[in-house]
Amino acid sequence: MEIELRGEKLVLLPEKCIYWPREKALLLADLHLGKVSHFRKNGIAVPAAARLENLERLHKVLEETRPQTVIFLGDLFHSSHNTEWIEFGKFLESYRKIRFILITGNHDILRPAAYEEVNITATPQLLLTPFFLTHEPQPQADLYNLCGHIHPAVKLKSASKQTLRMPCFLFRTDHGMLPAFSSFAGAATVKPVKEDLIYIPAGAEVISMSQ
Repeated sequence: MEIELRGEKLVLLPEKCIYWPREKALLLADLHLGKVSHFRKNGIAVPAAARLENLERLHKVLEETRPQTVIFLGDLFHSSHNTEWIEFGKFLESYRKIRFILITGNHDILRPAAYEEVNITATPQLLLTPFFLTHEPQPQADLYNLCGHIHPAVKLKSASKQTLRMPCFLFRTDHGMLPAFSSFAGAATVKPVKEDLIYIPAGAEVISMSQ
């Protein structure tokens, strides 16, 4: 699904991320790698194989888009250093030609050297005109803010009054929120207003819910 935002063409992908053709950049938020191992360590029965699902989806979208830059909009890693971080470091070795940037989020608690060791540049925010990239929403007067953190979702209602909550891309007048890339993350139901643009990743496509 192609959209235009502040004069830039963006491609919304069903994998819940954005490809920006002019910058050859892939933007994604809230991977929460390490969360499965963190839960299992604390006695919560989560299948061990679940930890690999996010990397498999990330591999797929990297192969399809071939970006020069990948920008993680925060909460890349949900925990302190564990085996999932080691697996992620090995995964990144296959993509040494790609520049990886992390906009640090509230769950990114690893020491700075950990990011440097796997060739990730960590920064609290990033300006790429016309966009201001952050983890939490930080609307600006003259730049459009793209962010994560919220894990936005909308509630859909069928004719039979059954409801379904779906993750979504939410674009407001001054900022846009990406859905959580992680398949093992919660979501916050948002209440759209008239000016909002809503796009829902559904299977192999992205569907516009805007009027």
